Amino acid sequence: MNILFTICARAGSKGVRGKNTRYLCGKPLAYYTAAAFEEYLTSYGQAVQASLAVNTDSNLLLEQLNHTGLEYLHVKRRPDLAGDTAAKKDVIKDTLEEAEDTEGKRYEIVVDLDLTSPLRTAADIDGTIQTLLRDKNADIAYTVTDARRSPYFNMVVQDENGYYTTVIPSDFVARQQAPGCYDMNASIYAYRREYLLSSRINDRRALAWIMKDTGILDIDCEHDLELMEIIAGHLFSHHEAYGALKKRTDSYKIV
Repeated sequence: MNILFTICARAGSKGVRGKNTRYLCGKPLAYYTAAAFEEYLTSYGQAVQASLAVNTDSNLLLEQLNHTGLEYLHVKRRPDLAGDTAAKKDVIKDTLEEAEDTEGKRYEIVVDLDLTSPLRTAADIDGTIQTLLRDKNADIAYTVTDARRSPYFNMVVQDENGYYTTVIPSDFVARQQAPGCYDMNASIYAYRREYLLSSRINDRRALAWIMKDTGILDIDCEHDLELMEIIAGHLFSHHEAYGALKKRTDSYKIV
């Protein structure tokens, strides 16, 4: 099976300036995604043909990735896909089309790894891919964590009269009665080629792989980066799979 892995990261950011090239625990964020990709190839990649494509307009990000020694195809970010309103699916689709044209290869699965959700393991990558493959009717599988708040109990919305009520009204009297809820953590997305190249957006059959809830934090503000430093330090020291990522990043040259 041919799998295309993608890293899609533009140079600009309003929430956290230059967030895709920031540092975590003294290393570029990109190093942790590169390490997870290499750990996946080492542990699970024997049965697949995996390639990596990087869609970006950031020269600094390319410089950082070059120091990892990874081989990748650079797909230059199109200006019409570089703004705040560009859909991620369109960027990944453009990356797939460019990779197939350049390499003369057809990819059955495309796996996107988000740079600003870097605390993922090789098992998370494989789990997401296998979740998609187990259901031939599924279009996409993505990573989630158990939600800490429930829309049936402690998530509220303001109604038209100015009063607050639960997001989903129900007759449940105990949280255990309500359906399980999950937070999408923006770490790993595995797409079937046919869905990615289609015009469908919301009409999709999605599955989820549940990740360790303390192992992910998407960087949207400076405070997120500070929290991630603390979480990452603990995971690197106390969990073998995360420690393997840290060990691999130590082998990369410092930019």
